[in-house]
Amino acid sequence: MIEELRRLAAGDAVPAETETQDVSLARQIADLTSTAAEGFVTELDAAYDRILDLDLDTLSSTGMANLARGAFDLGVVVAVVIAILWLARTLARSVYRRASDWVLVPDRPGTWLRRWLAALGCSLLDLVTVAVGWVAGYAIALFVLGDETGRIDTSQSLFLNAFLVIETIKVALRLFFATRYDGLRLLPIRGEDAAYWNTWLSGLTSFVGYGILLVAPIVNINLGTALGSVVAAFVYGVALILAVVMIRQNREPVRTRLEAMAERSQIGFANILLGTLARIWHIIMIAYLSVLALLLIIEPEEALSFMIGATVQMIVAIAAGILLSALVDKAIAFGVRLKPEMRSQFPMLEERLNAFVPTTLKVVRIVIALVVAAVVLDAWEVFDFFAWIRSDGGLLVLGKIVTIALVLTAAFAIWLFVSSWIEYRLNLQTSGVLAASMARQRTLLTIFRNALTVVLVVMAAMITLSELGVDIGPLLAGAGVLGLAIGFGAQKLVQDVITGVFIQLENAIYTGDVVTAAGTTGVVEKLTIRSLGIRDLSGTYHIVPFSSVDTVSNFMRGFSYHVGEYGVAYRENIDEVIEVMKQAFEELRANPDYSDSIIDDLEVHGVTQLADSSVNVRIRIKTLPGQQWSVGRAYNAIIKKHFDAAGIEIPFPHVTLYFGEDKKGSAPAAPIKIIQPSPPVAGKKSDDAKPSTPRRAKVSKKKPAQSSQENKTDIPSDGEV
Repeated sequence: MIEELRRLAAGDAVPAETETQDVSLARQIADLTSTAAEGFVTELDAAYDRILDLDLDTLSSTGMANLARGAFDLGVVVAVVIAILWLARTLARSVYRRASDWVLVPDRPGTWLRRWLAALGCSLLDLVTVAVGWVAGYAIALFVLGDETGRIDTSQSLFLNAFLVIETIKVALRLFFATRYDGLRLLPIRGEDAAYWNTWLSGLTSFVGYGILLVAPIVNINLGTALGSVVAAFVYGVALILAVVMIRQNREPVRTRLEAMAERSQIGFANILLGTLARIWHIIMIAYLSVLALLLIIEPEEALSFMIGATVQMIVAIAAGILLSALVDKAIAFGVRLKPEMRSQFPMLEERLNAFVPTTLKVVRIVIALVVAAVVLDAWEVFDFFAWIRSDGGLLVLGKIVTIALVLTAAFAIWLFVSSWIEYRLNLQTSGVLAASMARQRTLLTIFRNALTVVLVVMAAMITLSELGVDIGPLLAGAGVLGLAIGFGAQKLVQDVITGVFIQLENAIYTGDVVTAAGTTGVVEKLTIRSLGIRDLSGTYHIVPFSSVDTVSNFMRGFSYHVGEYGVAYRENIDEVIEVMKQAFEELRANPDYSDSIIDDLEVHGVTQLADSSVNVRIRIKTLPGQQWSVGRAYNAIIKKHFDAAGIEIPFPHVTLYFGEDKKGSAPAAPIKIIQPSPPVAGKKSDDAKPSTPRRAKVSKKKPAQSSQENKTDIPSDGEV
């Protein structure tokens, strides 16, 4: 600065590049510290020279008398003010005590409101006592100790002003750290802790206030500004040392309290802030007080206003951040609540919104924290946040951030709209389809949502990268080549996916259906974008790719039929057989276990075939889908019972024995024993008692198909007839 002033005095112009040169933060800090050190050394040299220039021998007796009179008058004013203040507070103690007792009355609602009202009222009364002492001091200084012109000594005026400021600060301290009256203390701390903090803070306030507002100005007036600056620096230095000692003593207690407050806090931002503050609060306070002391020493005229402005801006920013974060946390906790009608139409919409909104609000909370940090840095002139916002670079960055946010929001909105539309179209209540469509809903929604998600994610990622300055041309080219390679190498997979999509669009398969696909019959347990899983009757699980499915046979669509074809002997009357079959159906439909599954009358198709050994009659029973097998099994059991009761023969295969013949056409003898029981005659033994004569069967020389009863006999396997 001295060199620059010398150049200006000599007429040298400041170089243009010096005026427009951007100075870095490190350079600013270095210049500030060097200037502070040089200024402090200069002030010390000036104070030392001023002390050497003092010549106490040259002081006249009149000067000494004036100095003694001024000190005496100041002492009188101080004594009067202190006495008046003590007397006024003594008279007000009864009011303080009654207000405290009124607050501490047990089992009464609104304790916090009574505490605030009592504390604020007593603080106003305390300010009145301070004002009484201040007015009494001015009255003594003006009317008793003042001269004929009504002027008071400067030192008396300095003391009275300092008294008013310091005592007002002490009143504010007592509002939070009331020592004698627990009901008038706003902070929830013990009386011992309140007495400790009140003593320390009041002592520091008195020491700094009277030192800076009274002692330093008096030294400036009487001994010069250099010595006054040294006195102010001494006051600030001692106050800083005392404050650091107090902070070190209370490091752990304050940390414990802050951690407890963080655990109780329901606000995420406040929880994080308190948790971080609990670990580093002592460092922040020491740094804050050190900067304050340094600025007060370097630039006493501007330091206080700068610190007050920076502190207020920091507190307002943090408070606003906590408030906004609290609102965000409330919104996260409350979630999205849709009306019952909308929930019935879009069952998954509320779940999707509640999955997206909290994540978005958490991002908003992070943005709030970053903005609060930037405003705090701007308050301490570490980073000019508002100037950066107004600059071209700041506007560019903010524009890109807004664009990216809009792109992501639009992508989610499109995904949400399409998914909700698909859900609405597949909803059982709105579309009027069967309950089986719920399986198709899950399948189609998964397929379309996944495909749409892939497309939207790729597009949003490309746009985001483009906004961030990344050249997406090579990415698009690479993606095209990669897609072409995958298309050639995964034709079967592509065919699986495309076929599966169209099968689902045509409602060919639901989860839980019984189908025949690719030669496999069973229950569909799983549908994916490329395959279906089938569990057959034996319990084997088959995974069938959709590319292998040429035809889908679904047994579970709309209704089903049990088709039964029953053979009877040629000797039976067909009309009687059909009547018995109808009776069996009526018995089946009367069974409550199967009545709900049968949806139409019995269909009799009549004789369908004249087989080798039976006449086949076909019927059909219409049932609900999937019930045809159980209904068919039950009907088979009932019709067997009815056929047996009616004497209707159900033909079955017989074993025919043919004894063969030799080359000459003669048949070998077949000894067959035939037992024919005859009715017993009185007085005569039964023929069964006589041994029968073995008979030899004649064998015809005809072919087996034309053989007579003599050479072709149906007998059981033991040879007896």
